[in-house]
This record gives sequence, C-alpha cells and structure tokens, in this order.
Amino acid sequence: MNLFGIDKIGITNPKAVYRNLDPDTLTEKAVERGEGRLSKTGAVVVTTGKYTGRSPKDRFIVDVPSVHDDINWGSVNMPTTRETYLALREKVVNYLQEKEIFLFDGYAGADPKYTLKFRVINELAHQNLFIRNLLIRPTQEELETYGDPDFTVIAAPGFKCDPNVDGVNSEAAIMLDFERKEILIAGSGYCGEIKKSIFSTMNYMLTKRDVLPMHCSANIDPKSGDTAVFFGLSGTGKTTLSADASRNLIGDDEHGWSPDGVFNIEGGCYAKCINLSEESEPVIYHAIKSGAVVENVIMNDEGEFDFADNSLTDNTRVGYPIEFVPNAQIPSTGGIPKVVIFLTADAFGVLPPISKLSRNAAMYHFVTGFTSKVAGTERGITEPTPTFSTLFGEPFMPMDPHVYADMLGSKLDEYGTQVYLVNTGWSGGKASDGAKRIKLKLTRAMVDAALSGELVDVEYKHHPVFNIDFPVECPGVPSEILNPREMWADRDAYDETAAKLAGMFVENFSKKYPDMPDYIVEAGPVVE
Repeated sequence: MNLFGIDKIGITNPKAVYRNLDPDTLTEKAVERGEGRLSKTGAVVVTTGKYTGRSPKDRFIVDVPSVHDDINWGSVNMPTTRETYLALREKVVNYLQEKEIFLFDGYAGADPKYTLKFRVINELAHQNLFIRNLLIRPTQEELETYGDPDFTVIAAPGFKCDPNVDGVNSEAAIMLDFERKEILIAGSGYCGEIKKSIFSTMNYMLTKRDVLPMHCSANIDPKSGDTAVFFGLSGTGKTTLSADASRNLIGDDEHGWSPDGVFNIEGGCYAKCINLSEESEPVIYHAIKSGAVVENVIMNDEGEFDFADNSLTDNTRVGYPIEFVPNAQIPSTGGIPKVVIFLTADAFGVLPPISKLSRNAAMYHFVTGFTSKVAGTERGITEPTPTFSTLFGEPFMPMDPHVYADMLGSKLDEYGTQVYLVNTGWSGGKASDGAKRIKLKLTRAMVDAALSGELVDVEYKHHPVFNIDFPVECPGVPSEILNPREMWADRDAYDETAAKLAGMFVENFSKKYPDMPDYIVEAGPVVE
C-alpha cells in the first residue's frame, strides 16, 4: 500500500489511503459510508452533530519561544503547551490507525510567490471533498511533483477528547502548532474548522512576507483591471455586494494583499444557506450541485431542500469550488486595490450610508470592525447591540491588531488606495423603532460610484460625532439620504443616539486596544 508519506506523522497501519480523489468518487464514498445523503441536485448533504459552527473556546495555539512574542494571547488565541499538544496528537494518530484515510494535497494562496502547500488528512470522505473544494487544487503534474507539504492538517472528528485528561475544555480541540507546522482538529465534524484553521495559519505566515492577510471578498473589473476588496461581518452584505455581474469575483472570504496585488487564499467558497433563494442569491443557489458539500440543511425524502428550516442551526452552509461561480476570476488574482470598502449594518440608524475615510480613520475602523445586531434576532436582544470584531475577523488573526493595522496604513500610503465606510443598515431611526433598512439598489449605486471614482471629487461634509466625511451628492442616490441626521424626524433623538453609539466605539477601543497609537485613537468617534 502506498502511504504517500503519512507514515512520517505516525499513521503506519491504515486500512487504505486515498489521495486526491475526484469529486464524484468522494461523493460516492461519503454516501456509501453513511456520512450523508444525496440531494436532488447531486450535492452530498451531511449533518455535523453537536458542532454546527466553530468552537472558539476549544481553539489553542502551541506556546513556544519561537512564536510567543508574535501571538496576541487571550481568550481568542489561547495558549497550550507542546507537551499537551504532543500527547493529544499521539492519541489522535493512534485512533486513525486501521482506518480509511482520505488525503488531500493542495495549495493556499493563488499567487505562486506566496503559495503554501497544505496536506489535509481526513477520516471522513465528505470532509476531504470539502477541503478539496476550498483549497486550490493541483494539476496532475503538480501533484506528481508535490513533495513534502509546508503544513499538515490532521482532522479526526470521530475522536473525542477527555477534558480531565487531555488539557482541553471539551470533547473537541483545535490546535495550531506554527513551529511544527501542524494543525490538529479533533472532536468536531464542522468543516469550517479545517478552513478557518488554515486561514489562521496563513494570517500568521503571510505577515512575515509583507503580505496583509484579509478576511474579505474581492472582485475586479475585467476591462480596466481595477480591483476592490470588501470587508464586512455577517449580515452586512459582503457576499451580495461583491457578487457584481459586471465584475469578476476573485474570492468571497480570504485574501492576501502583496506588493504585486490581491490574491485569493482559497480555491472555493463556503456560503450560508439559511433562507437561501434563487432570486436573492442565484450564484449560491445554483452552486448546490454535484461536487458540493452541504452542511445541516434539512431535506425531505425526495432530496429537496428546505432552506428556511433552522432546526439544526442557523449556520447552514455549502462548500463548492470557485469554478462553480459563473464570473469567477481564474486564476484568483488581481492588482493593487483601487478601493477598499468597509461594510457595516448600523441598526442604530445614525451612521451615514457612505463615508470617505482618511488613512488614520481607515486604520481605526479596520481595527474596530463594527456592525450591530438587530433587536429580535437573538434571545434577550431588545435594542440594537454593537458587535466589534477586530480586523473584521478577530477569531482568525493570531497576531497583535497593530501589526495588521500598520500593514494596512503602509499600503494605503504607498498606493493611495481610497477607503469607504458603507452602512447597509437602517436610516431615519433605530431598527427597533421600525425604521427602514437602506434599499439595496441605493447601496449598490453608492458602491458603484466609489468603485468608478465618481466620489473622489464631490463635496463632502464632516460628521462631528463619528469624525468621518460623507458626500453631499452621489449619482443615483437622493441627496437627503446621504446625511443621516436629516433622515430623522426627531433631530434631538438622532443626536442622543449618535452620541450613545460613539460612546460604545470609544469604550470598546479603549478596553481592547489600550496601546494603540494616539493618531489612530484620535481618528475615531468623538464623545463630548
């Protein structure tokens, strides 16, 4: 039996080793092994058990001298010892003996200058198909000369940890060892743990090579070559607004910004399916076909989906290769970004629908990563609630935020890239008071104007509370909408709400980033 080198990590007696199987074979094996069912569209559909999303309290980074000073230790990046890691690793490797092993050798990073080779070892066929979709797939020639990987991922969801013995917090554990160049994932069947562990690893490694890692989508104008990136947390419209029929999609989630331009870290997409419809998200809807992996979406006996059914989770997902996107940019690279868009959904209804950010303000909002939850979306939330996720992707950024902020500032200085803050949320009042959300067609018009350069030379007004500049005119947008205060019937209520949100910004920043330079702090909101 050809072990393809997995004996080097200790798996010496597997039942079988399958390397880089094609999608049809992996789908067939997943169904044969009882891992999932086929949908009417041909996609394999699985349930992930107890873990239907990432388990942040179970994620650790091995703390050794070579990386200790680089990591932003805390509740997000929790340390573990080398001894704890090796002991658990040995147990997982022993667990995988005499089992069928599904091996995928692939790449992360579409720019060959910055590509890293990732070997992913799976005990489940559908997880191997998932990571085949999400990483960059080697050609047969590349596979034959692949050699040793840069990093190895061992994913064993069937192994359950013992918190009393293994030095972890539950039956699941996700451990990143940057020095040994290994990732260990045990106890969780959620495919996203594999994807995000690789992303976190790239977010550490790329900074060493003058590449800014970004949790963002990116697209490109196929005629001019102008590239844009879109940052935004869940619910802000990142996927919708970057999926522009007139532009090619570079990628929807994870990118690097190098001295040569933007490149996709991945080779696929991992999209939410809750309440999915052909009308609202046609690209995602039609990507759910043979070769795709669907997680936790309810089907009837005929294999038809009920995308509105959240009985397992709201975090229903589908993973598919980027080739399933009709206007995908292949290879997934673009030039230096001409425009950066920060997306937020302000349920307080006080931020301008679009604002131009100075270099320092861009660094402030990059570090802050603001959006808000709407009353009623989660139990106990009766008022708009702010959400602050550092760098629009806090769980995946191992290093101190100032490292990434400084990299962004340097690139803005060097390339003159313009940054806009776009509010896709509410206008004229708080969401909880029945205000209307800004219409998508108006947001699209503002984004289009930003990308085309039409907002560069228009007149701007300064917002004294949020310390940002908003345009007084924008093609295709009624001018009164651009000034949020003018949209409120009660201007005093607007001032009170704006001051309240600004205070939340200031409090969050002072608590989370006490050592951030003054020039960044002073670019944020102003509280009287």
